[in-house]
Amino acid sequence: MSSQKNVTVRPTKTDFTATKTRFNLPENVIYLDGNSLGALPKGVAERVQRVVNDQWGTSLIRGWNDHGWIHTPSTIGDRIGQLIGAAPGTVLCTDNTSINVFKVLGAALKLRPDRKVILSDTGNFPTDLYMAQGLNQLLDAGHELKLVAPEEVEAALDDTIAVMMVTEVDYRTGRRHDMKHLTKAAHDAGALAIWDLAHSAGAFPVKLDACDADFAIGCGYKYLNGGPGAPAFVYANKKHHETMRTPLAGWWGHAAPFDFDLNYRPASGIDQMRVGTAPILAMAAMDAALDLWDDVDLEDIRTRSVDLCELFIAEVEARCPELELASPRDANVRGSQVSFRSQNGYAVMQALIAAGVIGDFRAPDIIRFGFTPLYISLEDVVRAAEILEDTLKFRKWDKPEYSVRAAVT
Repeated sequence: MSSQKNVTVRPTKTDFTATKTRFNLPENVIYLDGNSLGALPKGVAERVQRVVNDQWGTSLIRGWNDHGWIHTPSTIGDRIGQLIGAAPGTVLCTDNTSINVFKVLGAALKLRPDRKVILSDTGNFPTDLYMAQGLNQLLDAGHELKLVAPEEVEAALDDTIAVMMVTEVDYRTGRRHDMKHLTKAAHDAGALAIWDLAHSAGAFPVKLDACDADFAIGCGYKYLNGGPGAPAFVYANKKHHETMRTPLAGWWGHAAPFDFDLNYRPASGIDQMRVGTAPILAMAAMDAALDLWDDVDLEDIRTRSVDLCELFIAEVEARCPELELASPRDANVRGSQVSFRSQNGYAVMQALIAAGVIGDFRAPDIIRFGFTPLYISLEDVVRAAEILEDTLKFRKWDKPEYSVRAAVT
């Protein structure tokens, strides 16, 4: 049984059959976990090897000047900025998501010294909330983290809120916040808006400047395909560049790091968000992965993403009525993933992975599937639904080894 005939697949300018050939993908695997770790783009290994041999191996310390290593956070940041609607000079590729959360949240609280409440929602990724809790404890100045349901964020904005900090796309369900609307609501209440783009960047067009977002952070290893632990990115709206102050005063964020002053003087603009030495090999992988986007239209990405998700929902609901859709049915409020609830979700996902369909599990009962049009086809979607149906119908998940929790789910 298939519902493919009931789903409209719209034409795009981007040739997605061709983009799939730009990745090194294992045979007989349907990879639906690019929202957790992107696939390996061809060219990344060669680029890293070239940096190792031809730059580090021959130039040694001279590489910082001769190969522009010192500038990589800015140059790669500007490339990412093109994908998230950010002007040149407003994005850095640096550090990891958690550290960047700490930096922008600290800077934002400093800009609202008369307010003590950080507003977030229960769908936010835990690391964002942990960093807020840790910062509050460190400041020891009466700051509070207030959590509400995702649909209650706007109603919770009032004159006590210093910062609204939310993830645009809920990592479990794929529910998508309206960035422009919520940012305006935050500003109307006198608050600043921080956006986590971990499940947005590379999944659909993001328009930070147009939405007047204050700060944003995101990772490089999901839809941007920068590799496990790839450098993250940080954005600061130009209107804050002269007044913001990062709580992490690292030497790379100094106005003149090689003057080796004993007192910190922040660099101008986004550069003060640098902290320590850039990981050049990881930066090389990130930069090579971004080459994929040079001739890809993000609007096409969104169009095909919606079509893939709609097809998967239709196929799974026709084949697996025992599963409950956890993602929004309306594509306008959904990112590029589809989640279902399953009482035996962890074991079901392990059985799927054993059968060649790689997704992941999020507690307590979510089986999660990410759709990356650059390497996922319509045929992949139908085949994945067939394997899911077979897994459930014949209880292939019901084996002891599939219930043993691994460290990473």
